[in-house]
Amino acid sequence: MRVELAARRENILGEGPLWDQARGRLYWVDIRGKLIEWMEPDSGAAGTYRLPVRPSALALRAQGGLLVAADRVVGVLDLQNGAFEPRVGFDEDRPANRTNDGAVGADGRFWFGTMDDGGKSGRGRLYALSPDWRLSVMRENIGIPNGIVGLPDGTLYVADSFEQVIWSHAATGDTLSAPSMFFSAKGEKYTPDGAAPDEEGCLWSAQWDGACILRLAPDGTVALKIGLPVSRPTACAFGGPDLRTLFITSARDGLGPEQLAREPLAGSVFSVRLDTRGAGKEVFAG
Repeated sequence: MRVELAARRENILGEGPLWDQARGRLYWVDIRGKLIEWMEPDSGAAGTYRLPVRPSALALRAQGGLLVAADRVVGVLDLQNGAFEPRVGFDEDRPANRTNDGAVGADGRFWFGTMDDGGKSGRGRLYALSPDWRLSVMRENIGIPNGIVGLPDGTLYVADSFEQVIWSHAATGDTLSAPSMFFSAKGEKYTPDGAAPDEEGCLWSAQWDGACILRLAPDGTVALKIGLPVSRPTACAFGGPDLRTLFITSARDGLGPEQLAREPLAGSVFSVRLDTRGAGKEVFAG
């Protein structure tokens, strides 16, 4: 199992990889750089959208364009002209907050979280955006929401990178069960970041400061570890024609000159071919 360099970049905070099967295209963001980047592995084509806000999470839209969570809004990016249209605002009472991870769950809603950009714990929220653009607060007092994955059986995974844990919830309509511990990295130097599910019900979780991706079995145990040439992988997504390529984003944020010299590929996108297929991504109908 060999890790390949998919796109050499110097993203400050690369995040949010999203595979578009119809276009054969991978999208991802640089939160600090206010960028949405894309590449097509087969053709070699690539491009960048520059936004007036800090994008952190993306989703495909049935009506075209991309759904984008950024700063304290969710909006739509026109892929033809690059225009960004804010649609829904939130967290007006917490001006230091910004969006972080997000994804469309099996229930069709766009689940995303917010966090205090200054690092204060417990200031974030978990939201669910319905296709009719109705926004619901589903959970309060989160530190750094990450690895948001909604499965067909109603299970919702949400990592809190501040607390070094991944929580499991049962999501039913506007009701979210109390969190139960799925995985903990407490006591370790790393913390769970973004994640992607595979077709066997396992969760692939990027470990910030851990230089690895972990495959977590349905019971939360580590089934596989893939080492990476960068210390701060941020998120992953399955892609490729057969959904057997795992794309991995990474960050340079917070790394000093000496560490960057040891990690010249920090901020790049990597890929690894797997025997397991990804579960694929849901499309937002709104």
